[in-house]
Amino acid sequence: MRLKTGTKRRFSFTCGVLCAAFLLCAAYDAPGQVPMRYAWWYALEQGKQSFRSGAYGDALMFFEDARRQRRSMYEQMERDFIDLLSLTPVRRMGDSLEKVDTYAREKRYDRAAAALDEAYFRYPKSSFNDSALAVLDALGKMKDYPEAEYWIGETYRLEGELTLAAAQFQKAWDQRSLLEQNGFDTELLYKIADLRRVRQEYNEMERTLLIILAGDSLWSAGDGGDVSLQTSQSGARNAFIRSAMARTLENEGIGRFLTLYRYTNTSVEQAHRLLGIYYYASGRYTRAQEHLMFAFLIQNSVIIEEVMRHEYDFSFANLGMDALLERIGGYPLIAEYVGKTDYYRTAYYLACSLYGNGKTAVARNLWTFLSSGAPPGEWRNRAAVQLRQPQIERVVEMP
Repeated sequence: MRLKTGTKRRFSFTCGVLCAAFLLCAAYDAPGQVPMRYAWWYALEQGKQSFRSGAYGDALMFFEDARRQRRSMYEQMERDFIDLLSLTPVRRMGDSLEKVDTYAREKRYDRAAAALDEAYFRYPKSSFNDSALAVLDALGKMKDYPEAEYWIGETYRLEGELTLAAAQFQKAWDQRSLLEQNGFDTELLYKIADLRRVRQEYNEMERTLLIILAGDSLWSAGDGGDVSLQTSQSGARNAFIRSAMARTLENEGIGRFLTLYRYTNTSVEQAHRLLGIYYYASGRYTRAQEHLMFAFLIQNSVIIEEVMRHEYDFSFANLGMDALLERIGGYPLIAEYVGKTDYYRTAYYLACSLYGNGKTAVARNLWTFLSSGAPPGEWRNRAAVQLRQPQIERVVEMP
């Protein structure tokens, strides 16, 4: 794809590249200094600024330049370290990192020493197990720049180039071990899942969302055999908890369920919600109920905690759903969160999945809650229709 840019954009891009190149040379050529962390990082930040201002052509060039600069820098470090390892005195030291490091610093092989410093900055020195070759291997891996790959993908996505965007997101995911921001791998998976959804690749969307849930300590007891990362003992315990939660919801209703349980792992809420609606749409009501139960629990746990932050004496056990619902519009952060997480939609489809599993009483309980307490609109109206004539809907919408 060729993106057009005007003369002004080309000028700003050129200035940015020159600044970044100057920083690169200054950082790398200074004796005894750590030879990076500036040029390619600066280019990435410039790209983000252009991206946020809607200058996608400039953004793409900055992101590609950031990727190129990082690769070039680490390739040079790799060559410098190989040159050191090729020296006859160093070859006689074998694979001892301590000896190689000492030699590089005593004999003033500054560029090789800077490469070592960079490796220590990225990884604990102890992780190399006194192996110089392990450092060389790490320098080779560090040439990749997953953040740049991600932002290139984001630019393609907003330009409508979904195939290119999907390839970039996958590339960033393959390089995830180099991600520097905690939680960014989960955000990346959500981007991949959303692209699969837009392209109606639902099996791949499902697989991606289940990868996210594999990191959920409570869910990872296993999802029908699809995800099972815990030990058998831990997995059995988690499965028991999930079964107890489902029994409480089905037999004692939503009020008792939310009185007994809290769960605030917000990073997996969206995955549960999307999977729940997807499973309901495809007629798998038991699995839909499990995921929507978790999504609704997480949503309400967040809402209850926020209310309690403002009202120290608030007690859900004493006041219940009606009192909670009254407070949703009273706090801007809660109202924003409710909209962001499709709270009423989640409750509606949880009720529908319960009804699909023959749990009519609790389904009606949730529909009643929506028909009287949800804001006027779609979910209030649909819940009222279900109360008059309950049915398993033919869903025409996907997550």
